[in-house]
Amino acid sequence: MAETEASADERTREMQNSGTKEVIESHRFDEAALHTWMQANVAGYQGPLEVRQFKGGQSNPTYQLITPGKKYVMRRKPPGKLLPSAHAVDREYKVITALYPTGFPVAKSYGLCIDDSVIGTMFYVMDMVEGRIIWDQSLPQYTPAERFPIYMAQVTTLAALHNTD
Repeated sequence: MAETEASADERTREMQNSGTKEVIESHRFDEAALHTWMQANVAGYQGPLEVRQFKGGQSNPTYQLITPGKKYVMRRKPPGKLLPSAHAVDREYKVITALYPTGFPVAKSYGLCIDDSVIGTMFYVMDMVEGRIIWDQSLPQYTPAERFPIYMAQVTTLAALHNTD
């Protein structure tokens, strides 16, 4: 594929998967119940609360929670019947919660809710951290000289993860 075609494909994928959208119907939940849970469980939380859904993403629905003073991210299990070990947002929460105090570059977590009666599924809330998402790991839009520091940062981060107790 020519470099310009790869760049056009990358831009299309980025537009389709970046940013937020209205929450899709099948992923809607009781926002008032989430607000109440956050008041009780998220230090410093102050509403009102606006909920947006991230475009793209993986198998767990992910939401941007916007308040006048702060943005959060919520990850939850998808609604419906699931295998017991699938979509382990509790495991994600435990890992980032353990890594954050070590200085490893993960978002600060605020709380895990295992009570399905709150919004219908298990979920957790963490800080919203702005960053760059690289959709094509081969980095076709970068020169070899530009790719090197990106790949080195990736290797350094993975090495740091493996050296974290």
